[in-house]
Amino acid sequence: MLEIIVFQEDDLKSELRVSNEGTIVFPLIGTVAVGGMTPQEAAQTIKARLSRGYLINPQVSVTVTEFSKRRFTVLGEVQKPGSYEMPDQQDVTVLQAIGIAGGYTRIANPSRVILMRRIDGAEQTFHLNAAQMANGDAESAFKVVPGDVITVAQSVF
Repeated sequence: MLEIIVFQEDDLKSELRVSNEGTIVFPLIGTVAVGGMTPQEAAQTIKARLSRGYLINPQVSVTVTEFSKRRFTVLGEVQKPGSYEMPDQQDVTVLQAIGIAGGYTRIANPSRVILMRRIDGAEQTFHLNAAQMANGDAESAFKVVPGDVITVAQSVF
């Protein structure tokens, strides 16, 4: 969520949500791409667009009022299956995600962990061995991204 204020133009004060495509729709100028920009860069972009035929030397301020929720889901043989929020500005590994979900149940099979991730609209599946990860395997730093679904399999007796 962005709060955009144009000095001495109360009609243009806006509280806008950035779309998944990284755009906002601002009065007078329409769709503006702000994804990946700092608030200062977004303010400059809006100022430049407003300067083209709408306002003379507009003073624009952009403030981030709320960050989007970055969530992942852990299912299967963990103590507390469910959806969890990623800590702000921090990476989460698969092992940490399992820990956040309370760790394994007694019938879990840590060597069979499946991570499903959507990449460019297509579902991709990763088969991981969390038991080897816990021993310092190279995959131990496998990062979770928002939207991932991690499933811990059940061991077969």
